[in-house]
Amino acid sequence: MAGDEFLKSIETNFSNAVAALNTTDNEERISSDLANQIMLANSTYVVRFGVRLRDTLTTFTGFRSVHSEHFEPVKGGIRYAPDVNQQEVEALAALMSYKCALVEVPFGGSKGGLIIDPRDWTSAELERITRRFTQELAKRDLIHPSQNVPAPDVGTGEREMAWMADEYKRLNPAEINAWACVTGKPVAKGGISGRAEATGRGVVYALRSFFDCPGDVTKSGLKPGLKGKRIIVQGLGNVGYHAAKILSEEDDALITHVMERDGAVVDESGINIETLRSHISSTGSVLGYSGYVESGLEMLESDADIIIPAAMELVITEENAKNIKAPLIIEAANGPVSAKADTILRDRGVIIIPDLYANAGGVTVSYFEWIKNLSRIRFGRMQRRADESRYGALIEGIEGITGKSFPDELASRAINGGAEIDLVRSGLEDTMRSTYDVISEVWNREKSAIDLRTAAMMVAVQRIAQGYQSIGI
Repeated sequence: MAGDEFLKSIETNFSNAVAALNTTDNEERISSDLANQIMLANSTYVVRFGVRLRDTLTTFTGFRSVHSEHFEPVKGGIRYAPDVNQQEVEALAALMSYKCALVEVPFGGSKGGLIIDPRDWTSAELERITRRFTQELAKRDLIHPSQNVPAPDVGTGEREMAWMADEYKRLNPAEINAWACVTGKPVAKGGISGRAEATGRGVVYALRSFFDCPGDVTKSGLKPGLKGKRIIVQGLGNVGYHAAKILSEEDDALITHVMERDGAVVDESGINIETLRSHISSTGSVLGYSGYVESGLEMLESDADIIIPAAMELVITEENAKNIKAPLIIEAANGPVSAKADTILRDRGVIIIPDLYANAGGVTVSYFEWIKNLSRIRFGRMQRRADESRYGALIEGIEGITGKSFPDELASRAINGGAEIDLVRSGLEDTMRSTYDVISEVWNREKSAIDLRTAAMMVAVQRIAQGYQSIGI
């Protein structure tokens, strides 16, 4: 079962990090019993509930796993997919713990899932199912603004989060912070600008951070800069779309391959991501688009500089790892590279920017949304006009002293106060850049940090261990 292999991969990565930490000069060694406590999920709730649909009672099975409560609330998405299973959910919950610790977001890790194919149901039916699932989670405080805060994942989005938040509010009418019970909501319902693009944009910031470290780039054998880099994107969903769009439009990278479940699109001169996305939206498929080829995961073995697996876990395994040609992989999805494939690729000199870092943009901006909901004020509302006035006065002073006009474009950029989207992007970029600096420093300092994944896990695990030790565990 894929869920078993995924969970074993996460546990292998964790064990490697603990072993690496215990061979450094760090005085705070992690004992085997504490390591075991951190590695295992604290609890997993399995629920089965019936919903009467189409004149019959249909029973659904859902999961919500809590991995670590060293910080509360715990945080993690809810995915809707026909192959969701308990092992997969527990693996994803563990990854959320490490992810939050790594980027210093004060949440523990959690994850949820519902065994369902959303394409089989109408919007009205999905709403009824989602509201019933929310009721079951609420009974155990597995959706709660101060205990357990879900978010979108595969098969879910703003719509489902709005339904869940509304149902939670209905069940708890006197809860002033009810809308903070989930993140990833529409902006009109307490969401935050920039959440939809957050994970994909975080991937871009992670890549830029890597290319800003010449020593790390040298290890990959690539030339400096993202301009002209040939990129394979596997999965043009929310994450893959935003990452590919930003990289092609802002960094002048070439998206040469886009892989979807019904084939791939190939264009060595660079695919127009917006046009392709429009085609998929209108037809439901990449079929018929210029450059379409009937192909599967073997496209990952094409010549390229960078691979961005942005869909599901375990797409690069020991079966195809030996054929990967790209020298750099950035894990935009959760767990796309198995532990065995990881070893094969590392031995071949392939650099992997790991998921617990590269995929952390979503939870970072979810944190911003949660803060916004608790404070009940949008970012920038108090200071935006004050900033415009202050910088406008500064420019007037410069013009008065010099007798010259300030360049219009620079003046516009300086005077315009930060809107919510600007502040969100700024906070996300700062998080991704500062986190990469920490990971890179450990990777280049510690001999036991054999790759970026181990270095990132070392940072995350040590922070979680310190959290437990500080409360006497």
